[in-house]
Amino acid sequence: MKASLPYKYIISVKNGKHYVVFDFKDKAGKRKRKWVSTRLPEKCTKKALNEAVEQIVAEFAESWNNNSVILNVSRKGGNTAEGDEKIIVNQELNTFFTDWLTAIKANSARTTFQCYKRNAERFMQYMAIHYPDVTLTDLNYTYVQSYLNHKMDEGVKGSTVKQYYLALHSAFAYAVKMEMLTQHPMDKMIVPRADRHEAVFYNEDELNELFEVFKGHKLELIVHIAAYYGLRRCEILGLKWDSIDFKKKTLSIERKVVSDYDENGQPKLVVETRLKTNSTRRTLPLIPHIEEMLLEKQEMDKRYKKLGGKNYDTEFEGFICCDPFGKLISPNTVTHDFHDVIKKKGLKMLRFHDLRHSCASLLLANDIPMKAIQEWLGHATFNITANLYSHLEYNAKVTSAETIARVLGGKKETPAYTDEPEIKKSDSSKMKNDTITDTSQAAAV
Repeated sequence: MKASLPYKYIISVKNGKHYVVFDFKDKAGKRKRKWVSTRLPEKCTKKALNEAVEQIVAEFAESWNNNSVILNVSRKGGNTAEGDEKIIVNQELNTFFTDWLTAIKANSARTTFQCYKRNAERFMQYMAIHYPDVTLTDLNYTYVQSYLNHKMDEGVKGSTVKQYYLALHSAFAYAVKMEMLTQHPMDKMIVPRADRHEAVFYNEDELNELFEVFKGHKLELIVHIAAYYGLRRCEILGLKWDSIDFKKKTLSIERKVVSDYDENGQPKLVVETRLKTNSTRRTLPLIPHIEEMLLEKQEMDKRYKKLGGKNYDTEFEGFICCDPFGKLISPNTVTHDFHDVIKKKGLKMLRFHDLRHSCASLLLANDIPMKAIQEWLGHATFNITANLYSHLEYNAKVTSAETIARVLGGKKETPAYTDEPEIKKSDSSKMKNDTITDTSQAAAV
């Protein structure tokens, strides 16, 4: 802003054009703002822009001196706390969402930003088809409600539509904060109801069958780590050899690998040390079975690197989940190949992420406390763990049934609980010679 004048101005870009934005107060003391187009595109020479700005400022100064400044912006009613008139500059939706995404990018997790970007693009596509002339200040809750209803009619799940709602709500909250809107357009909306997620999991026998079909596959180690530790996909791919302390027998989760796109729109892998929550960063005991697999993988990597020579990819050197050519396995490859293998082998269909649920269900079936499972999985709060897995805590319900029967009398046999999924409790036999229940002590870490 140029503070030496009786008014201030800045140079701003809107809809791909340069504008001079004047900020001043009229004789009544009311704050005013005026946008004047330079008619120059965003990409222009500095000389041309300076000349245009000088001319516009000179004309504005003359109008100011003659008390003939005219506003040509879109106004919306409502007063500020000081009683000054609030001036709202209208924007096209595409411009607004572009500005919003630019503003939040630095403080958003990469995956969160990608989700917001996709949701903004979906909404803009819908508006371009059904309401092409609606601008930011024209927008009200009926347009957003129509969009969400449209998605529901297409068969999109309520939980997914809820994510659309949250992304748009965040965007328009930013517009209100930046005084682009006088009130939030979604205040009167009916919030979509998210479907309750029922965790799908493999029992011990199904996991052992899964391990058999992945023998020799490039995802073999990844699948075992997911089942034994319940790590998220990005956490497994983020493991490096310095994450493993073979002397202290520990495994540390301290980074993650996510997918993104470069400036040319080509997919790329990004390593981040900023994890989901503080509880996500954790150190767990090294389970003997996983230790054996890691030592074997370490030796194999040394051989592959020697055989590959100059052709061996070293971009992600030091990461554990690399293929024989040194390339880091991508999150999309994990998801695709896992689904492809279990489908071809006729195993029960579930997502790769459901191996995390399988780990939790086995721990619960073997009397590991819910609090310990929360710390093992790296959930931010106890409530997250309880909401996901409380329906599997059958042993606690048996105890409750026995207690109420003892207090009130009647038959001593515990009634059958047919609504619960059948969870096989481990006996003395061990899964892959090293049962997951070895985590009973580790879960308290």
